[in-house]
Amino acid sequence: MTQNSEMSKSEQRSLALASATLGPWRAAAAVGALGGAVSLGVSTIAEGLGMQTVTSALSVSLTLFFLVGGAGAALAGRRGVQGDRRIRRWAAAHPWRVAVVPGVLMAVSDVVVRQVLSPEGFFSSIADGLWRGIVVGGVVGLVGRYGGARGRG
Repeated sequence: MTQNSEMSKSEQRSLALASATLGPWRAAAAVGALGGAVSLGVSTIAEGLGMQTVTSALSVSLTLFFLVGGAGAALAGRRGVQGDRRIRRWAAAHPWRVAVVPGVLMAVSDVVVRQVLSPEGFFSSIADGLWRGIVVGGVVGLVGRYGGARGRG
């Protein structure tokens, strides 16, 4: 895309954030809540209820939320999703830049949850949040890159 070289870094970040809004965030919230509830139930039966169990369930919930919402946003550029046609086109052309948004949000959210709710140390929380953010970003990027391949070409 030749216009990409004419865009500033700030404009590219704005487009990545705007494209993230194309995701199915209500459905992502429902999937995240359901997954977190199942995780909480299974962990409570296995280990008992405690702050570590609640923290783990919230982490699962956040992971599912950002995976579903981010993957939907990455695929929105290829499907007939409502929104600005230019943003959808940009999202389809730049799936990895779209994937950065939910990946970073996942990492930050997970670190905050772990710092507030668990006795985990600061650097351990950062490590946990980083690897979860990398997984979310990687999966969303792969879905964006290859998810619409069947419809192309």
